[in-house]
Amino acid sequence: MFSSILVFLLVLSILVLVHELGHFLVAKHFGVMVEEFGFGLPPRLFGKKIGETLYSINALPFGGFVRLHGENSEEEISYPKRSFLKKKKRVRVLIIVAGVVMNFLLAITAFAITYSFNGIPKNTSDVKIVDISTSSPAQIAGLVVGDIVRKVGKTSISTNDEFINLVDQEKGKKITLEVERVVDSEKTSKKITLTPRENPPEGEGPLGVIITTTEIYYPPMLLRPFYGIYWGFKDAIFWGKNVILGFWGLFADLFKGEAPKDIAGPVGIFALTSVASKIGIFAVINFIGILSVNLAILNIFPFPALDGGRLFFILLEGVIGKKVLPKLEAAIHTVGMIILLALLLAVTAHDVIGLIRAGSISGFLQGVVK
Repeated sequence: MFSSILVFLLVLSILVLVHELGHFLVAKHFGVMVEEFGFGLPPRLFGKKIGETLYSINALPFGGFVRLHGENSEEEISYPKRSFLKKKKRVRVLIIVAGVVMNFLLAITAFAITYSFNGIPKNTSDVKIVDISTSSPAQIAGLVVGDIVRKVGKTSISTNDEFINLVDQEKGKKITLEVERVVDSEKTSKKITLTPRENPPEGEGPLGVIITTTEIYYPPMLLRPFYGIYWGFKDAIFWGKNVILGFWGLFADLFKGEAPKDIAGPVGIFALTSVASKIGIFAVINFIGILSVNLAILNIFPFPALDGGRLFFILLEGVIGKKVLPKLEAAIHTVGMIILLALLLAVTAHDVIGLIRAGSISGFLQGVVK
């Protein structure tokens, strides 16, 4: 448990520090004074001032912040040329979106590292069996892991969908599969007759097999980082789309008056991190990538206190031709932060109750992803 907590805190630290580092570096680049670089949310536990910036560790380890000079009030500005509010809209937009960009870059990097070491997926025309359920028709008939299905009946196949559709059409009837099998380093062809189940157990198909047309390809060592970045970018886009769809479903449920389902807070993330850490370092790195995409999209959402909320006020300024009263904007962001903390506490309480009821991390995770 202690090691899982350390991994969880490390993952959280990486996500927060990379995000805030984006704001920090871009603000510095454009000459904005950074008054504080904080990990966690106040109250402050301790801090050390280096140069003009206070680096602090705060009590709530579920976020972080960069406090810029003149960020919330023109009355507090001592150095106009180095204040956030006095910078052009373009500069302020770049500072705000820098955190989101850094999270996407972190995600791409995490996915790229995983692909570089674990291989690149490559599509083939071979429908290969990679797992067989116990006591399933496939096991009883004599199919083995590694078999390549060439034909279902008299029809040749080269995709998973072709296999699935042909088998589904013959539920309850005997069918013959022509498979290619390697025996003593030689390829042999076998015909196996079996009957797809009409009502298979939950989580299993009619035959009880898991199939794939993907194999792992290992490019030359010097080229792997480039392949990794390419596939890492594709994964970041894939997860980004899934996160957006997830938020869309969440808000759709809320508008219908239904309680959101399948959500997890800090406790849920800790449980997932714990499972990933048991699988191995690359599972943790890949999980960091997924979380980083989530954090990027969540932060760009136009809600007060989030980056997207601050971006909204700058865009509003461009529309109406003048700044929203800084004190009013600051008050709105404060209310937004209170709401976010309340939601965080509510989701955490929900997670704790779910964990207690489940009796174990694995049982809790099954309830979350069900």
